[in-house]
Amino acid sequence: MSLSELAARTNVHTFVVDSLGSRIAAGELPAATVLTLAGLEAEYGVSRTVIREAVRVLESHGLLVSRRRVGVTVQPIAAWDVLDASVIHWRLAGSDREQQLVELMELRSAVEPVAARLAAARAGADQRAGLVHLADRLAALGREGRGNSPDFLVADNAFHTLLLQASGNPLLTRLAGPVTEVLAGRIAHQMLGGVPEPGTLEGHLAVAAGVAAGDGTAAQQASATLTQIITGEIRPDETGQV
Repeated sequence: MSLSELAARTNVHTFVVDSLGSRIAAGELPAATVLTLAGLEAEYGVSRTVIREAVRVLESHGLLVSRRRVGVTVQPIAAWDVLDASVIHWRLAGSDREQQLVELMELRSAVEPVAARLAAARAGADQRAGLVHLADRLAALGREGRGNSPDFLVADNAFHTLLLQASGNPLLTRLAGPVTEVLAGRIAHQMLGGVPEPGTLEGHLAVAAGVAAGDGTAAQQASATLTQIITGEIRPDETGQV
């Protein structure tokens, strides 16, 4: 197989995976829907091999399951790998977007304050300095009205990823992807303005300062306040309604 043929096949495979994943996440293909390889082959106009490969990927994410004499069955959300980056992306692209953002923020609210406290005790000198630098970078971009820019996204993702890494807990570090998807999803779907919500820039600075000073209590409290502000942007009332 030539490189051009391999590239074309890869692109087709990616398209089918993303299309089916998005349709399932959006509820267009609800749980218990039974699909067939032949039907998918005809619908997408691709080879059986491409369909099989796409189904395997979606099975690995828990969205589909194949059974002999039954076909390919769409699974309920309880079976999905909801922390997988692709699954998060598909849910954010569909009608479930706001609920997904709320769930991600609930995860952040539970995880980041603990990570901040641990980072204050365990972070290396480079990590402490890195958090301060990134917080300063975010503050500068936010004051320039660039809170919804790609540069802000890169810096914010780097800040929260480094915070989790600095906790010294590999399990917390593994949550960096889901945690940073909150901002990425809100920017991608134009849910943020150029000027960040009051308190968010100061919150990042306070978290970084607490970690840099080795003050676990201050870092944890600052992180809890920061995540509370961001949660309020996504879910503005106390009833749990978005």
